[in-house]
Amino acid sequence: MTQDENRAAAEPRVEFDDSGRSTGIELTEDANHGGRTEPFDPNRIEVQPRNTTISLLLQRLQRGALDLAPDFQRRAGIWSKTNQSRLIESILLRIALPTIYAAENDDESWAVIDGVQRLTAITRFVDPAAIDAEPLRLSHMEYLAEYDGCTFEDLPGRLQTRILETELVILLIRRGTPEAAKFNIFARINTSGLPLSRQELRHALIPGQARDLLAELADSFDFLAATANSVSPDRMAEREMCLRFLAFRLTPPDHYVTQNFDDFLRAAMHLINGLSEQELDSLRGAFRYAMRASRLVFGPDAFRKQFKNGKRRFPVNKALFEVQAVTLSRLSPAEINALSAQPDVVSSKFMELMDDPAFYDSISSGTGAAATVGYRFQSLKDLFQKVLDA
Repeated sequence: MTQDENRAAAEPRVEFDDSGRSTGIELTEDANHGGRTEPFDPNRIEVQPRNTTISLLLQRLQRGALDLAPDFQRRAGIWSKTNQSRLIESILLRIALPTIYAAENDDESWAVIDGVQRLTAITRFVDPAAIDAEPLRLSHMEYLAEYDGCTFEDLPGRLQTRILETELVILLIRRGTPEAAKFNIFARINTSGLPLSRQELRHALIPGQARDLLAELADSFDFLAATANSVSPDRMAEREMCLRFLAFRLTPPDHYVTQNFDDFLRAAMHLINGLSEQELDSLRGAFRYAMRASRLVFGPDAFRKQFKNGKRRFPVNKALFEVQAVTLSRLSPAEINALSAQPDVVSSKFMELMDDPAFYDSISSGTGAAATVGYRFQSLKDLFQKVLDA
């Protein structure tokens, strides 16, 4: 078999969510994704243990000084009512809770990284209005069954006090610690049995309008249609895909010089946070245009590898998503129409491109290196131009 035939026949590797199910995203390796190009200055890294009470944390939440980022909870792992009730029961039984990890922002607010679901359950029981949630009624209690069906207000005063005065241990990464160091530290934490994805960390540590924009785009009809509803949202992979598009719209591929793709994506979120509403609308329009163009030009195979002798349908590839979407977003409606009028030619040319080992590698491994980013964008731009010039 030829190398291309081997690739077409090979079982594609995919990313998995917390429950072990496929996310619908092909597993790729970004160059130095989250790694470091230079060591941190240890004197600038400050991790401080804090002992606080549930009452004090709720006060922080009410003042807007505690960020639980509720949509950061992994959808597949959101605690059931029973799990939340058992947590409250543990507090009532004076069982110590695991350490909570948080990062201090410049305004001295805390972004919770590990412990979101615990604190959300506690807040839902004690002060549901603080997170605009339905009050939690205890259920399926194991040792305190007499309180099944109770809300916080239904508990005896002594038990309410016990909850409010329960101490929690928080490991707080202080402001002033380099952002890249924060990401490195939290990436090492084994939260709920599985390390956080890079996008989950970005979402937690970089608050602002970028969060809302990515959630909006990932849930849009155009994105869902272009990806055939095949991308699971459980690890925020779909938001990372949208972020990749926005990052290369804001920083053209030929201006991409970093060797650390994670730094690039974080910088893009900060940049988005500083945009005006008019600039955000422009990005929204470009994204919608790119999604529709991708469907017109590539049909159901948009963002997926294609091989001449391939019979299986490959999962969505993040590098192909960014290169196809961004490149098409730069073409005129007339050019999009011309390409979409020749689907067989585009498909044939793309499969020829997949025969190029350098292009294949640029979307499979080391995808964040400047050389590979430049190569895949230029290659696809040249492909489209050849079809248009024919």
